[in-house]
Amino acid sequence: MVLRIALALLAVCALVAQQPQAEDELRSGIALTRQGRFQQAIPHFLAARGHVGESFTVEFNLALCYVGTRQFAPAIEILTHVERGRHAAEVDNLLSQAYVGNHQPEAALKAFQKAAALAPNDEKLFLLAAEACFDEHYYELGERMIDTGLRGLPNSARLLFERGLLRSQLDETELANRDFEQARKFAPDSDIGYISAAEQTLLSGDVQATIRAARAGVAAGHPHYLLLTMLGEALLRAGATPATPNEFAEARSALERAVAARPGYSSAHVALGRVYLAERRLPDAIAQLEAGRQLDPRSRAVYSALVTAYRQSGQPDKAREAIATLAELNREEAARIGSAEGGHSGYSGGRSGSEETAPH
Repeated sequence: MVLRIALALLAVCALVAQQPQAEDELRSGIALTRQGRFQQAIPHFLAARGHVGESFTVEFNLALCYVGTRQFAPAIEILTHVERGRHAAEVDNLLSQAYVGNHQPEAALKAFQKAAALAPNDEKLFLLAAEACFDEHYYELGERMIDTGLRGLPNSARLLFERGLLRSQLDETELANRDFEQARKFAPDSDIGYISAAEQTLLSGDVQATIRAARAGVAAGHPHYLLLTMLGEALLRAGATPATPNEFAEARSALERAVAARPGYSSAHVALGRVYLAERRLPDAIAQLEAGRQLDPRSRAVYSALVTAYRQSGQPDKAREAIATLAELNREEAARIGSAEGGHSGYSGGRSGSEETAPH
């Protein structure tokens, strides 16, 4: 009996000792999640799971990290069982994103409608759901979600901008331009106003105008990761290479800043990988390109660059693997275009590394 009591006391002491450590794990996980470093955050939330009083915070953020790393099934499992309470709208919204990623559009729409009914004026809710649709090429579903948000927030520059992006993917160029123009009208001196201006120049195919618009936005004090990515991409498209050191250095700097500002944005990683590839910095190029592939495994641009990087680094097996994946994506794209569902790639591709975390 004395032994059993002693063992019980030791167990209690061990639990008490674990509590502060679990709280530290939770704080570490939240900090990493806010930086968009979802994969690194997951072990911290798993370590805190079941050992802290704030179970909702752990579960929601763990699900968010699973969505951010494209592990949609475990995210859906968590979100369909978590205690929702006053955070029901946030849970349903994240569940909608998980269903989109898991290619369940009907379930996604149902979860989204629940969230929208609970929080009809939450701009971020509509943006996050629509961005998930953009990532998975459900452009019409994303447009429908944004339309729902605009009913209650008709002057939202960010919702108009997002709808413009979706419409541009559907080749609705005139409607997309109208949305970008409205976004600029409602937020002329904001980051979204400058990004909208740059997107309009992209639609017109004027790369030099895109460079000017992106430079103007950054110079005006808006070093937004999208503007920085657009600037770097446009400079590369305009012919910036190591042989044009000023423009090439500007492109590299812009893309490095974009990656630092939003590590979860795949397009910035891919563009920066191309810069490093041009400089023959092969390990750095492959690291950036693989980061881009992890974030957006359906990006054809990343595979074409990976083929070159792996060939130049003497890894023919990995180059062949990238070629095979690219060929499959090309076949899927051809089929999509043939069924009138195709679109062209834009700067919003790739998960953006949302900073959404549960209240804590």
